[in-house]
Amino acid sequence: GIGVRRWVLNATVPMSYDRDDPADHLAELARRLGLDGPGVGLLTGVDVGEVVTRTDTGVQVWATVGLGIPIPAAAPAVAAPAQRVGTVNIVAYVPARLGDAALVNAVATATEAKSQAIAELGLPGTGTPTDAVTVLCPPDGPADAYGGPRSTWGAPLARAVHAAVLAVGTDTVPWSDRLPG
Repeated sequence: GIGVRRWVLNATVPMSYDRDDPADHLAELARRLGLDGPGVGLLTGVDVGEVVTRTDTGVQVWATVGLGIPIPAAAPAVAAPAQRVGTVNIVAYVPARLGDAALVNAVATATEAKSQAIAELGLPGTGTPTDAVTVLCPPDGPADAYGGPRSTWGAPLARAVHAAVLAVGTDTVPWSDRLPG
């Protein structure tokens, strides 16, 4: 959701992760790390030690990218994937306050940039079934109303996300078989 958050946690979980309480699990991990108050939690089958960082015009992006076999967003559901489909978690920081509508638009912009990179890599799909995007910004100051790909902050966001996903490309990344520590 949209609101002031005090922390972000991107935790590695095994590719066999099947807990049905991810919010509780993330809260438990946050407590163990001494994080309090509201936060953002992401889970990934990619080793978070393989995070890719990119910066463009003050926008910072951290991405854990494991593409496996991306799927088209509107593809029919399959009973069980034949292989690991991957996961892409994107955490972005925009150095100016964005209004609520701009934040929603910025998430769409980051997703579009990720999908563009996947297409340029020649992979069939727009993302994976477990992708997540988080956009952070300062809580104070005048609110910028736009987050689209041609806006003041959306353009560098798009470029940074695109560069991060392309940096991993189709290389094999370390998939995790361990529980977060």
